Amino acid sequence: MQNVHKILPVGTKVVLRTPTKAGPRERPEGAVAQVVRNPHEKGGDYRIRFTDGAEATVARDDLAILSHFHRPDWEQAEHPEGEDSLRRTVIYRCIVGSEAYGLAHEESDVDRRGIYLPPARLHWSLYGVPEQLEDKATDEVYWELQKFLRLALKANPNILECLYTPVVEHVHPVAQELLDMRHIFLSQLVYQTYNRYVLSQFKKLNRRFEKTSEIKTKHAMHLIRLLISGITILEEGFVPVDVEQWRGRLIAIKDGEMPWPEVDKWRLDLHKRFDEVFEATDLPERPDYERANDYLVEARRWAVDGWETK
Repeated sequence: MQNVHKILPVGTKVVLRTPTKAGPRERPEGAVAQVVRNPHEKGGDYRIRFTDGAEATVARDDLAILSHFHRPDWEQAEHPEGEDSLRRTVIYRCIVGSEAYGLAHEESDVDRRGIYLPPARLHWSLYGVPEQLEDKATDEVYWELQKFLRLALKANPNILECLYTPVVEHVHPVAQELLDMRHIFLSQLVYQTYNRYVLSQFKKLNRRFEKTSEIKTKHAMHLIRLLISGITILEEGFVPVDVEQWRGRLIAIKDGEMPWPEVDKWRLDLHKRFDEVFEATDLPERPDYERANDYLVEARRWAVDGWETK
């Protein structure tokens, strides 16, 4: 629904909700004009100008924003199911972040992530479904299955960690099939994705350090963790979410106890190792797109009536 309490800026294209006299003639409902003066306070009248130059003074309730006017009702209305209803279609819920990494402390947040698979009747409707459900207050994110698969096929680190985290809270049988084939998402793309991101971020950190002698230590710690993860993926074929064995050195970075030159040296050593394991890896060049697609199609088939018969 449009917010009729918000003051429209000058220049906004509007549509008349009721017939209005402007100049020598009456303008019909649906006529288009432009705001040329707005009220100083909410609830005041607007001065609008029509395409022929005639002007009129009109109350806000008698105007609709042109861009909103063209939008169909289903795009303006709240989703009929609501997020609470969509959350009931979550097929996978896990914990990532410090709890899963083995780096948690007393004040650490609990980061929940997962996948939801909406009923087909809703997916096919005019309303459609959101690509993700997010609750910032509880730090929860649930991706719609297709988006999750696309990100996994691109070797997105956050998504791969969801598939390999040791802390899993809920797995629907449809999601279990995905976990059983999670290796199909591991490919040489990991090298490009992880390496490119870490390189770009460390350049920014180094520039900041050179200018201010300050560093975002927590960010640096996670960049090192990503390099360790990428190396292990290429070398051993799994995502090492739990990095407890490197906890001491990683926490030292986070707490600012490791000098920055030492952090950067560790990073460079890891890049070198990353290059070496990339040359020797047995992982395929690309993930198995066909198998991922087949899985999505079958999951969509289940969604036709699976929730209704559950």
